[in-house]
Amino acid sequence: MCGRYATTTNPGRLAVELDALDETGAADESSFTNYNVAPTTQVLTVVERHDRDHEDDDPKLRIRRMRWGLIPVWTKAAEPGVPVKGKPLFNARADKAATTPSFRDAVKSRRCLVPMDGWYEWVVEPNGEKGKAAKHPYYMANADGSRLYMAGLWSVWRDRSQPESRPLLSCTILTTDAVGDLTRIHDRMPLPMPREHWDAWLDPDHPAPASLLETPSEETVAAIVPRPVPSLVNSVRNNGPELLAPVDDQKEAGQITLL
Repeated sequence: MCGRYATTTNPGRLAVELDALDETGAADESSFTNYNVAPTTQVLTVVERHDRDHEDDDPKLRIRRMRWGLIPVWTKAAEPGVPVKGKPLFNARADKAATTPSFRDAVKSRRCLVPMDGWYEWVVEPNGEKGKAAKHPYYMANADGSRLYMAGLWSVWRDRSQPESRPLLSCTILTTDAVGDLTRIHDRMPLPMPREHWDAWLDPDHPAPASLLETPSEETVAAIVPRPVPSLVNSVRNNGPELLAPVDDQKEAGQITLL
């Protein structure tokens, strides 16, 4: 699964890099730097859509911010303009999304990319004190520090009783079976989307090839390296580059035993 990640992506710079439109409306672009992204946070996504006023034109890449935790379009309103709170749908199984009611419409035409620096997982290991076990955090990221792009789905929720209310955009990150070295950390991982498949994955006019939802090869994730990080990340209240500091102290690392 993927329930926490880190990102230092600047939407303006990302738009330039991808030749995309920045639709985040961010006055302070640094606000998207987040070393402890948790569900319900506003996150950056990459989508491809037609211009509303020129739908015959080719679709264009767009950088949008969305709530992490997909809200199905059929969700009822708790109060005007506010959806009923439910279990945050921050992950969707790639192998079942196309047949799951909450995600199947998005699979057809609302697919996105979620940029991130890396993600966190926790491993239960002995902590060296009286044989007790504890959860120790690990961070998975490209060894060269390059950005990761994970496959996601998105939704547009509107309060049907309030036609003039602002639509709420939300997203989920697709997960798949872990492969390669990452199986030492967790049996699931976010689904990476290689750049050569972006056109097919983001195409708003055609379904994505089923092969893009399959578990990737070990080669695809070979550059992703897991490493222990400080237990500061355990609390979402902590947020800063210190969460990614190298862990050298054996006590803090939890007597790492992964082989």
